[in-house]
Amino acid sequence: MALDELRDLLNRHARPDLRTPIEDVLIFKAEEPRPPTPTTYGRVLAVVAQGMKRFALGECVYEYREGEYLVASVDLPVTAHFAEAAPELPGLGMGMTLHPMAVAEVLSQAAPGDLPDAGEGPPPGLAVSTASAELLDAVVRLLRLLDRPRDIAVLAPLIKREILWRLITGDQGAVVRQFGLPDSSLSHIARAVTWIRDHYARPFRVEEVARLAGMSVSAFHRSFQTVTAMSPIQFQKQIRLQQARLQLAAAPADISAVSRRVGYESASQFSREYRRQFGAPPSQDALRLRQGSGV
Repeated sequence: MALDELRDLLNRHARPDLRTPIEDVLIFKAEEPRPPTPTTYGRVLAVVAQGMKRFALGECVYEYREGEYLVASVDLPVTAHFAEAAPELPGLGMGMTLHPMAVAEVLSQAAPGDLPDAGEGPPPGLAVSTASAELLDAVVRLLRLLDRPRDIAVLAPLIKREILWRLITGDQGAVVRQFGLPDSSLSHIARAVTWIRDHYARPFRVEEVARLAGMSVSAFHRSFQTVTAMSPIQFQKQIRLQQARLQLAAAPADISAVSRRVGYESASQFSREYRRQFGAPPSQDALRLRQGSGV
């Protein structure tokens, strides 16, 4: 079975730094359940071969397990972890970055009648589906190249294109197709998401970002909520708190300065929102991070 071979490949080629010799391809392995860790899901395909992975986006909690895949269409702040894993049955998965230009090239070579409807509004920023036999087969063939390194340069780009085609024509085809179209509603929201990520420490007016996205305020609000499961202000708060946690891991005694750097004017508000997000006040969480048990 494809899943059996996929598990074997992932188990043998997993490395501590997650990277592989195939560009844009990562391997994940967890031998025990890990604490939820803040991270960013960019445009990515992620496939679970063993165990179960859980992630939270805003107030929404998602799960995907062996034989299922996730597609993320914009850079989203999530909290993710393998919730089911053990030394004898580790959590195993792979990830592949999805590039809009590569998607656009595949779309340009397809006959219009072969493509799914891209939809009128933006799709959710994250979606989970059961992987088809064709998609799993292509993923396995891509990872087989790790056993034949000299084939990677020539064959990996071809198999990646096949994977993109399987995604475009699969359950989440509308999601993948939209971020390959430069003027889709998802592309407009992605532009706003990038701007907020780049300017997370400064206050902004929603009207300002809607104008940047080329949308009316009402359409922007509606579409942003659909894609990210958050309002623009909630999204900014998630980014601020993630950045604060990263900075506290390096400078745990500098809580007041960190709160100011990420955009908080009130230290008490920062502590309150930080505790709500990570389950401990900044001082305790920083100590936990330094001891290596919080990430």
